[in-house]
Amino acid sequence: MAPAQAKIAGADTMVIGTANAGGVMARETVADIIAALDAGLNVIAGLHQKLRDNADIVAAARHNDRVLFDARESTRHIPVGNGRKRAGRRLLTVGTDCSVGKMYTTLAIERGMRRRGFAADFRATGQTGIFIAGDGIPVDAVISDFISGAAELISPAREDGGWDLIEGQGSLFHPSYAGVSLGLLHGSQADALVLCHEPTRTHMRGLPQYSIPDLALCLEANLTAARLTNPTVKAVGVALNTSNLSERQALAACREITDRLGLPCEDPVTMGVEAIVDNLLSCCAD
Repeated sequence: MAPAQAKIAGADTMVIGTANAGGVMARETVADIIAALDAGLNVIAGLHQKLRDNADIVAAARHNDRVLFDARESTRHIPVGNGRKRAGRRLLTVGTDCSVGKMYTTLAIERGMRRRGFAADFRATGQTGIFIAGDGIPVDAVISDFISGAAELISPAREDGGWDLIEGQGSLFHPSYAGVSLGLLHGSQADALVLCHEPTRTHMRGLPQYSIPDLALCLEANLTAARLTNPTVKAVGVALNTSNLSERQALAACREITDRLGLPCEDPVTMGVEAIVDNLLSCCAD
């Protein structure tokens, strides 16, 4: 729908869902935002480039008495991470690259655990996750000294036997974003890791000169980093984004990874995450 149609249909707000390197607004995006404001919609964005810093957008918002909300920043006081052991159980999704399904996988595991009657909570660390959950910290907008502290803050000690399911970001093997991934590994103190992967991708997102890492190498690097704050961390599954594969190819890819790594491998969208949840509960049983 065009913004005016959406307003008539009952929409209140337009969400800017684009994500690009550096989080900047294209000229076309600015025009779409102003059109939405002129149609009477509020606007939410998750880019590093803020709505409030664009004079034309601010003027349109004031003229139409609309609200601008920049989600990719945190107004909380974030402490420096301390690495002290805290109560509770936590899972972190990690990836071979950016945009391979870490957020969706984490949400799917939350749903799967709740269906079984377990206390489980999705902890958002990126703007889209925050849109979905209504809370969280965009860790890639946090000063680097405080990334592990942000992970500690969104997954505090819990005594109810439940799980915090922490949305991963980036990849340890991505030269642009590995710092965020490492901070999450240390601050999460994860008891369990799920590796997310897109099998048809040949290079790191935005960096054609860097190949996708081997899955076993990537998984071991994440486990090694995670052991700094939780020496007993375990890998419990692989979540595969098979959107570019046929059903037959997807099943074959999952079988091959399971045989190679000894871990359940599923596409959370087309296959669910039941085998991963089974292994999580088996490996991390009290």
